[in-house]
Amino acid sequence: MSEAPAETTPAETAASETALPEETALLEIRGLQVAFGGFRALDGVDLTVGRGELRFLIGPNGAGKTTLIDVITGLTKPTAGTVRFEGRDLAGRREHEIVRLGVGRTFQTSVVFEELTVLENLDLAASFRRPLWSLLRRGRGVSEEVAAALETIGLTSLARSRAGVLSHGQRQWLEIGMLIVQRPRLLLLDEPVAGMASDERERTGELLTEIARDHTVIVVEHDMDFLRRYASQVTVLHEGKVLMEGSVDEVRADPHVQEIYLGRAREDAEDAVR
Repeated sequence: MSEAPAETTPAETAASETALPEETALLEIRGLQVAFGGFRALDGVDLTVGRGELRFLIGPNGAGKTTLIDVITGLTKPTAGTVRFEGRDLAGRREHEIVRLGVGRTFQTSVVFEELTVLENLDLAASFRRPLWSLLRRGRGVSEEVAAALETIGLTSLARSRAGVLSHGQRQWLEIGMLIVQRPRLLLLDEPVAGMASDERERTGELLTEIARDHTVIVVEHDMDFLRRYASQVTVLHEGKVLMEGSVDEVRADPHVQEIYLGRAREDAEDAVR
């Protein structure tokens, strides 16, 4: 008589779900389509992002950049194609389920709780992954993860200040910090330097470089000077399709990017990407 299979504990089940081969690409998108009525916002997008990448996603308005981010995070449902994160299909999952799998995003307009302090915003975000009983201990001190996030985003001296008094750039850094404390493996940042002063853009570039050491980061961006200074790998979208992928130098040199992405005469385009 054969033995009954050993019962699997919840912890073992969770471990088996998270223990994925290191060679598995973090994000794999194949044949992705999104249609709004007769308009195809995404038209057969293929994209692979490996672990530890700082990938920039660029393209003219209407190219499908934000729609792509919306699909990855569950905000928009695809018409066709697949999106796999660490080997798991994201299709049909709700937004909060995708967040729990390890995907975090920011929006073009920062979303912080203005009446709460910087510290309270981070602590609230960190509670997302804490057991319920631990929430009773809030207020007894700053946790290590929150203290580390404050240091990373450069807001330690403003920890007790209300978020509503922060500058535009500082609010963006706080929102990034609120993602970090949730321990995502993939961060999706939608135009993080839009509207920033030059010194804030520089600090944001340094911040992205720093967090990319421990996370995979995809940045949707229009600022070509920012792209030139901080990007390594770039994906260019045009009319819902991947126009090209490559290094910053390859993208800058490509005549289709110069003419189609920038939408100008080649001479003007070359000046913009230098």
